[in-house]
Amino acid sequence: MPSYPRDRFDEVPTDLLRVGSHRAPKKRGRGWIAFGWATLATVILTLGGLVGLAAINSSINFDLPFFRGEPIDTPSPTQTPTAEPTIAPDVPISVLNGTPTTGLANQVGDLLVEKGWGGAAIGVGSRANSSSTDIDKTIVYYSDPSYEGAARGLVLALGFGEIQLSTDFTGAPLTVVIGADYTPAPPATP
Repeated sequence: MPSYPRDRFDEVPTDLLRVGSHRAPKKRGRGWIAFGWATLATVILTLGGLVGLAAINSSINFDLPFFRGEPIDTPSPTQTPTAEPTIAPDVPISVLNGTPTTGLANQVGDLLVEKGWGGAAIGVGSRANSSSTDIDKTIVYYSDPSYEGAARGLVLALGFGEIQLSTDFTGAPLTVVIGADYTPAPPATP
């Protein structure tokens, strides 16, 4: 290997702050500045995306402390008018037993006839077991909104239950599905 004689370029002054012809040594802490900018950009983009999602899709609701604005045109809840409970002896009724207790549909049907439901000519029509025997709550289903008052009256006559509009039961305009919340009345003592 050839050797060259030393010249003035081989002696580097000790106070020189660059290495090579164009680089200075890296300053301490320079990496943290880049990390801080990257973190700030990530936070801003994430929050902007969340706010954008909340604005696009109203079913997405983020409870962000700085974004709790109420929609401008929020409709106030309106009371749904309810029909007054009535006794409708001319409306056909079906009774379904949704419990494992046998004979409950007949017992409730007889109770309703005693209280004036079903009328002498109509009576309480169908009395059968429901397709499910693990129903928790008694529900009176009515097939048309015009029968809502009769359904409410039927719940009052039974002393328990809820009402629900449904076209699933086609046998009669009113269908009582007895649930586990039914407690039979004690027998009358003479």
